[in-house]
Amino acid sequence: MTSTADIEKGGRGRAPAWLGPGLAATARVARDLDLAEECVQEAYAAALASWARDGIPNNPAAWLTTAAKRRATDAVRREQTFRSKLSLLIEPVRTEEEVALAEPAAVEPEDVVPDERLGLVFMCCHPALAQEAQLALTLRLVCGATTADIARALLVSEPTMAARMTRAKKKISAARIPFRLPEADELPDRLRALLGVIHLLFTAGHTAPSGASLMRTGLVDQSLRMARMLRELMPDERELRGLLALLLVTDARCLTRVDVDGRLLRLEDQDRSLWDRSAMAEAHDLIVDGLRGGRPGRYVLQAVIASLYAEAASFDQTDWPQIVTLYDELLSVWPSPVVALNRTVAVSMVSGRHQCSRRSRSWRRTAGSRDTNTYRRSRRTCCIAWAAPRRPRSPTARRWS
Repeated sequence: MTSTADIEKGGRGRAPAWLGPGLAATARVARDLDLAEECVQEAYAAALASWARDGIPNNPAAWLTTAAKRRATDAVRREQTFRSKLSLLIEPVRTEEEVALAEPAAVEPEDVVPDERLGLVFMCCHPALAQEAQLALTLRLVCGATTADIARALLVSEPTMAARMTRAKKKISAARIPFRLPEADELPDRLRALLGVIHLLFTAGHTAPSGASLMRTGLVDQSLRMARMLRELMPDERELRGLLALLLVTDARCLTRVDVDGRLLRLEDQDRSLWDRSAMAEAHDLIVDGLRGGRPGRYVLQAVIASLYAEAASFDQTDWPQIVTLYDELLSVWPSPVVALNRTVAVSMVSGRHQCSRRSRSWRRTAGSRDTNTYRRSRRTCCIAWAAPRRPRSPTARRWS
């Protein structure tokens, strides 16, 4: 049950899980992202007063969404009235019939988007926007992340990120980017961006960037739902099958990722008997389909690697040589320091347990990375993979799998 404390928490920048659908529904009415966000914030403020007086409604998310949509409708009507009366200051008075013929009648937005968040994602992934803007808007509008969190995630300053999102919103307004599902011939141009943001949403839900809880199951469920809906729209896209398979096989072990105290468990310590075998079987079928018809892409290869981890009877029986081969192929289609790091771990598992610090230093020189946090993360990941001893850590620090 949502409490007024949750609303206050959301008002300070940590958005509840239902912000995305509420903002999406409001944006469809307002046709302006800034106005939609203002209306949602006003709905929060109204909830603080109303819920404290009358009690929390049975469906808090619906209450907030309705309140925000009503404020957006009122704002749009005020703007329409203002524009219709403004001409009276500089033009001769016209009859009502002349006004009706000269101005198009207001049309209520059609229910063309089957999923509210999917509509937001389509808007954020418009080809007119830069990739950085697409990711930033998705994190802000769909995940409800703060500008500071987005800036840290994309390795830029907070003022730079704020300016970037402002420019992106203005471009959406100026270009009149519609809140709708694109036509069939428009979908391929947005596929790469769509796959990236859905994977980003899943990652934000699978391992939350901040907060007390490791996972945000609402985002995981939404990303899976959007991936399934996109597959219905584009059933022949192999990479879309690969993405859905990757999400399914990764989410299949969600129940075993943490212990009773909420601490993250290493892969070798998880109870594989509790993994979702039906999801893994569905992922396997998608992978088989994705491997047909030519060289596999990034998401198909990632799904195959994740499936090899999951289908092994035990951690010790993991097919590390095959995983190394797949990482070599993945590096050829998607060069990335993260992939290079994962390959280093897999190679070390094949050759035996070597010194973690020497391996991670070698990776750092190879990747040319100057990011201290990335280097520390790589060393921590290697140490956990090889069960090497580590220095004591803060009790509040998050463990890595």
